Amino acid sequence: MRKRRWRTQAFIGVLFFMAFVSPSWSQQPLIQPIGNGEINWASQAIRATGSGAPNPQAPNIAAARLGAERAAKADALRNILETVKGVRIDSQTLVVNAMTESDVIRTQVQGIVQGARVVNTRYMSDGAVEVTVEVPMAGPLTQTLLPPTSFGTQAVPKAGSPVYTGVLFDSRGLNLRPAMSPKVLDEDGREVYGSAFVSQEWATKFGILGYVKDLEDAKKNDRVANNPLTVKAVKVTGAGSSDLVISNADAQGLRDVSKNLSFLEQCRVLVVVD
Repeated sequence: MRKRRWRTQAFIGVLFFMAFVSPSWSQQPLIQPIGNGEINWASQAIRATGSGAPNPQAPNIAAARLGAERAAKADALRNILETVKGVRIDSQTLVVNAMTESDVIRTQVQGIVQGARVVNTRYMSDGAVEVTVEVPMAGPLTQTLLPPTSFGTQAVPKAGSPVYTGVLFDSRGLNLRPAMSPKVLDEDGREVYGSAFVSQEWATKFGILGYVKDLEDAKKNDRVANNPLTVKAVKVTGAGSSDLVISNADAQGLRDVSKNLSFLEQCRVLVVVD
Protein backbone atom coordinates (compact mmCIF):
# COMPACT_ATOMS: atom_id res chain seq x y z
CA MET A 1 0.00 0.00 0.00
CA ARG A 2 2.80 2.43 0.86
CA LYS A 3 4.56 1.67 -2.43
CA ARG A 4 1.35 2.31 -4.41
CA ARG A 5 0.78 5.64 -2.59
CA TRP A 6 4.39 6.69 -3.25
CA ARG A 7 4.03 5.88 -6.97
CA THR A 8 0.81 7.91 -7.16
CA GLN A 9 2.44 10.91 -5.48
CA ALA A 10 5.46 10.66 -7.76
CA PHE A 11 3.23 10.51 -10.85
CA ILE A 12 1.33 13.62 -9.72
CA GLY A 13 4.64 15.40 -9.16
CA VAL A 14 5.80 14.54 -12.69
CA LEU A 15 2.53 15.87 -14.13
CA PHE A 16 2.94 19.14 -12.22
CA PHE A 17 6.50 19.58 -13.47
CA MET A 18 5.57 18.80 -17.07
CA ALA A 19 2.67 21.24 -16.97
CA PHE A 20 5.11 24.02 -16.09
CA VAL A 21 7.63 22.92 -18.69
CA SER A 22 4.95 22.54 -21.39
CA PRO A 23 2.58 25.53 -21.07
CA SER A 24 0.69 24.45 -24.22
CA TRP A 25 -1.12 21.81 -22.15
CA SER A 26 -3.21 24.49 -20.47
CA GLN A 27 -3.08 27.40 -22.91
CA GLN A 28 -4.78 28.35 -26.14
CA PRO A 29 -2.42 28.57 -29.13
CA LEU A 30 -1.02 32.05 -29.75
CA ILE A 31 0.25 31.84 -33.32
CA GLN A 32 2.37 34.37 -35.21
CA PRO A 33 2.86 33.33 -38.86
CA ILE A 34 6.25 34.16 -40.39
CA GLY A 35 6.93 33.13 -43.98
CA ASN A 36 6.41 29.38 -44.30
CA GLY A 37 6.52 28.87 -40.56
CA GLU A 38 4.96 30.06 -37.33
CA ILE A 39 5.73 30.93 -33.73
CA ASN A 40 3.46 29.58 -31.01
CA TRP A 41 4.13 32.05 -28.20
CA ALA A 42 1.96 30.05 -25.79
CA SER A 43 4.01 26.86 -26.10
CA GLN A 44 7.24 28.77 -26.94
CA ALA A 45 7.79 26.66 -30.05
CA ILE A 46 8.81 27.57 -33.60
CA ARG A 47 7.60 25.37 -36.45
CA ALA A 48 7.90 25.24 -40.23
CA THR A 49 6.84 22.82 -42.94
CA GLY A 50 8.71 21.82 -46.07
CA SER A 51 7.70 19.73 -49.07
CA GLY A 52 9.52 17.36 -51.40
CA ALA A 53 8.51 15.75 -54.69
CA PRO A 54 9.48 12.21 -55.73
CA ASN A 55 12.23 11.76 -58.27
CA PRO A 56 10.66 10.20 -61.38
CA GLN A 57 14.04 8.64 -62.26
CA ALA A 58 14.33 6.80 -58.92
CA PRO A 59 14.81 3.03 -59.33
CA ASN A 60 11.70 2.18 -57.30
CA ILE A 61 8.83 3.67 -55.27
CA ALA A 62 10.65 3.29 -51.95
CA ALA A 63 13.70 5.18 -53.22
CA ALA A 64 11.50 7.89 -54.72
CA ARG A 65 9.67 8.38 -51.43
CA LEU A 66 12.89 8.42 -49.42
CA GLY A 67 14.29 11.10 -51.70
CA ALA A 68 11.09 13.12 -51.37
CA GLU A 69 11.26 12.86 -47.57
CA ARG A 70 14.87 14.07 -47.50
CA ALA A 71 14.01 16.96 -49.81
CA ALA A 72 11.02 17.87 -47.62
CA LYS A 73 13.13 17.95 -44.47
CA ALA A 74 15.80 20.08 -46.15
CA ASP A 75 13.06 22.48 -47.28
CA ALA A 76 11.58 22.54 -43.78
CA LEU A 77 14.97 23.38 -42.26
CA ARG A 78 15.39 26.27 -44.70
CA ASN A 79 11.93 27.52 -43.85
CA ILE A 80 12.37 27.28 -40.09
CA LEU A 81 15.65 29.18 -40.29
CA GLU A 82 13.81 32.04 -41.97
CA THR A 83 11.10 31.83 -39.32
CA VAL A 84 13.65 31.88 -36.48
CA LYS A 85 15.22 34.97 -38.04
CA GLY A 86 11.88 36.73 -37.64
CA VAL A 87 11.53 36.01 -33.91
CA ARG A 88 11.55 39.17 -31.83
CA ILE A 89 14.17 39.00 -29.07
CA ASP A 90 13.08 42.25 -27.46
CA SER A 91 11.31 45.43 -28.49
CA GLN A 92 14.37 46.59 -30.47
CA THR A 93 15.91 43.44 -31.95
CA LEU A 94 14.96 40.55 -34.19
CA VAL A 95 17.01 37.35 -34.34
CA VAL A 96 18.17 38.29 -37.84
CA ASN A 97 19.69 41.50 -36.42
CA ALA A 98 21.64 39.53 -33.82
CA MET A 99 22.84 37.08 -36.47
CA THR A 100 24.00 39.94 -38.70
CA GLU A 101 25.94 41.58 -35.88
CA SER A 102 27.63 38.40 -34.59
CA ASP A 103 29.17 35.55 -36.56
CA VAL A 104 29.14 33.46 -33.40
CA ILE A 105 25.39 33.91 -32.91
CA ARG A 106 24.75 33.22 -36.60
CA THR A 107 26.71 29.97 -36.46
CA GLN A 108 25.06 28.85 -33.23
CA VAL A 109 21.54 29.64 -34.44
CA GLN A 110 22.18 27.77 -37.69
CA GLY A 111 23.43 24.79 -35.68
CA ILE A 112 20.32 24.83 -33.47
CA VAL A 113 18.08 24.92 -36.54
CA GLN A 114 19.92 21.99 -38.13
CA GLY A 115 19.03 20.01 -35.02
CA ALA A 116 15.31 20.81 -35.31
CA ARG A 117 13.04 17.95 -34.31
CA VAL A 118 10.70 16.38 -36.88
CA VAL A 119 7.20 16.51 -35.37
CA ASN A 120 5.09 15.43 -38.34
CA THR A 121 5.53 13.69 -41.69
CA ARG A 122 2.76 13.48 -44.27
CA TYR A 123 2.86 11.15 -47.27
CA MET A 124 0.75 12.28 -50.21
CA SER A 125 -0.98 10.01 -52.69
CA ASP A 126 1.19 11.33 -55.55
CA GLY A 127 4.40 10.37 -53.74
CA ALA A 128 5.16 13.85 -52.40
CA VAL A 129 6.07 14.32 -48.74
CA GLU A 130 5.56 17.14 -46.25
CA VAL A 131 7.73 17.40 -43.14
CA THR A 132 7.16 19.70 -40.17
CA VAL A 133 10.06 20.52 -37.84
CA GLU A 134 10.14 22.35 -34.51
CA VAL A 135 12.65 24.33 -32.45
CA PRO A 136 11.84 25.35 -28.85
CA MET A 137 12.52 28.94 -27.88
CA ALA A 138 13.58 27.96 -24.36
CA GLY A 139 16.87 26.13 -24.01
CA PRO A 140 19.79 26.55 -26.42
CA LEU A 141 18.10 29.31 -28.45
CA THR A 142 17.51 31.47 -25.37
CA GLN A 143 21.02 30.71 -24.14
CA THR A 144 22.45 31.82 -27.49
CA LEU A 145 20.44 34.99 -27.96
CA LEU A 146 20.42 36.39 -24.42
CA PRO A 147 23.90 37.10 -23.03
CA PRO A 148 24.67 35.96 -19.45
CA THR A 149 25.43 39.56 -18.45
CA SER A 150 21.77 40.48 -18.96
CA PHE A 151 20.56 38.22 -16.15
CA GLY A 152 20.25 38.80 -12.46
CA THR A 153 21.72 42.31 -12.23
CA GLN A 154 18.76 43.23 -10.02
CA ALA A 155 18.47 40.15 -7.86
CA VAL A 156 15.33 39.56 -5.83
CA PRO A 157 15.92 38.69 -2.12
CA LYS A 158 14.36 35.44 -0.99
CA ALA A 159 13.63 36.16 2.66
CA GLY A 160 10.08 35.92 3.99
CA SER A 161 7.03 33.80 3.26
CA PRO A 162 5.44 34.03 -0.21
CA VAL A 163 2.03 35.66 -0.45
CA TYR A 164 1.83 35.65 -4.25
CA THR A 165 3.12 32.78 -6.36
CA GLY A 166 3.53 34.66 -9.64
CA VAL A 167 2.33 37.69 -11.57
CA LEU A 168 -0.05 38.18 -14.51
CA PHE A 169 0.35 41.29 -16.64
CA ASP A 170 -2.93 41.98 -18.43
CA SER A 171 -2.18 43.64 -21.79
CA ARG A 172 -5.50 43.02 -23.51
CA GLY A 173 -6.58 45.81 -25.81
CA LEU A 174 -3.06 47.21 -26.21
CA ASN A 175 -1.91 45.32 -29.34
CA LEU A 176 1.21 43.95 -27.68
CA ARG A 177 3.66 42.12 -29.97
CA PRO A 178 5.27 39.13 -28.17
CA ALA A 179 9.04 38.90 -27.75
CA MET A 180 11.47 36.52 -26.06
CA SER A 181 12.88 39.11 -23.65
CA PRO A 182 10.53 42.08 -23.22
CA LYS A 183 10.60 44.55 -20.35
CA VAL A 184 7.93 45.79 -17.97
CA LEU A 185 8.41 49.45 -17.05
CA ASP A 186 6.71 51.95 -14.79
CA GLU A 187 5.39 55.28 -16.07
CA ASP A 188 8.77 56.92 -15.40
CA GLY A 189 10.58 54.38 -17.57
CA ARG A 190 12.13 52.42 -14.70
CA GLU A 191 12.33 48.67 -15.23
CA VAL A 192 10.02 46.57 -13.09
CA TYR A 193 10.63 43.20 -14.72
CA GLY A 194 12.92 41.79 -17.40
CA SER A 195 16.03 39.68 -17.79
CA ALA A 196 17.79 41.72 -15.11
CA PHE A 197 15.39 40.27 -12.51
CA VAL A 198 15.69 36.58 -13.38
CA SER A 199 18.28 33.84 -13.17
CA GLN A 200 19.76 32.58 -16.43
CA GLU A 201 19.04 29.01 -15.38
CA TRP A 202 15.28 29.58 -15.05
CA ALA A 203 15.09 31.73 -18.18
CA THR A 204 16.93 29.13 -20.27
CA LYS A 205 14.61 26.36 -19.10
CA PHE A 206 11.26 28.12 -19.31
CA GLY A 207 11.70 31.48 -21.03
CA ILE A 208 11.63 34.88 -19.30
CA LEU A 209 7.83 34.89 -19.42
CA GLY A 210 4.91 33.17 -21.08
CA TYR A 211 1.98 34.41 -23.14
CA VAL A 212 -1.66 33.39 -22.77
CA LYS A 213 -4.96 34.51 -24.28
CA ASP A 214 -7.43 33.96 -21.45
CA LEU A 215 -7.15 35.63 -18.05
CA GLU A 216 -9.12 33.03 -16.14
CA ASP A 217 -7.11 30.18 -17.64
CA ALA A 218 -3.93 32.10 -16.85
CA LYS A 219 -4.85 32.26 -13.16
CA LYS A 220 -4.91 28.45 -13.11
CA ASN A 221 -1.67 28.03 -15.05
CA ASP A 222 1.01 26.10 -13.18
CA ARG A 223 3.65 28.61 -14.23
CA VAL A 224 2.19 31.16 -11.79
CA ALA A 225 0.90 28.46 -9.43
CA ASN A 226 -2.26 29.07 -7.41
CA ASN A 227 -2.18 32.67 -6.19
CA PRO A 228 -0.82 35.08 -8.82
CA LEU A 229 -0.86 38.85 -8.58
CA THR A 230 -2.72 40.46 -11.50
CA VAL A 231 -1.51 43.82 -12.84
CA LYS A 232 -3.22 45.75 -15.65
CA ALA A 233 -0.85 47.32 -18.17
CA VAL A 234 -1.60 50.89 -19.26
CA LYS A 235 0.21 50.87 -22.62
CA VAL A 236 2.89 49.23 -24.76
CA THR A 237 6.16 50.87 -25.69
CA GLY A 238 9.40 50.26 -27.56
CA ALA A 239 10.12 50.21 -31.29
CA GLY A 240 8.57 46.76 -31.63
CA SER A 241 5.63 47.42 -29.28
CA SER A 242 6.82 44.52 -27.10
CA ASP A 243 7.47 46.29 -23.77
CA LEU A 244 4.72 46.93 -21.22
CA VAL A 245 4.11 49.98 -19.06
CA ILE A 246 2.24 49.66 -15.77
CA SER A 247 1.19 52.45 -13.43
CA ASN A 248 3.66 53.78 -10.88
CA ALA A 249 1.32 52.64 -8.11
CA ASP A 250 1.19 49.07 -9.43
CA ALA A 251 4.95 49.12 -10.01
CA GLN A 252 5.60 50.16 -6.43
CA GLY A 253 3.20 47.50 -5.18
CA LEU A 254 5.02 44.83 -7.20
CA ARG A 255 8.38 46.03 -5.90
CA ASP A 256 7.11 45.91 -2.32
CA VAL A 257 5.77 42.40 -2.79
CA SER A 258 8.80 41.08 -4.66
CA LYS A 259 11.25 42.22 -1.95
CA ASN A 260 10.45 39.06 -0.04
CA LEU A 261 9.60 36.72 -2.90
CA SER A 262 11.48 34.78 -5.56
CA PHE A 263 8.76 34.35 -8.18
CA LEU A 264 10.29 37.00 -10.43
CA GLU A 265 13.69 35.33 -10.36
CA GLN A 266 12.02 32.03 -11.26
CA CYS A 267 10.25 33.59 -14.30
CA ARG A 268 6.80 32.87 -12.89
CA VAL A 269 5.32 35.56 -15.09
CA LEU A 270 2.58 35.44 -17.71
CA VAL A 271 1.32 38.14 -20.06
CA VAL A 272 -2.33 38.03 -21.14
CA VAL A 273 -2.80 39.18 -24.75
CA ASP A 274 -5.72 39.54 -27.15
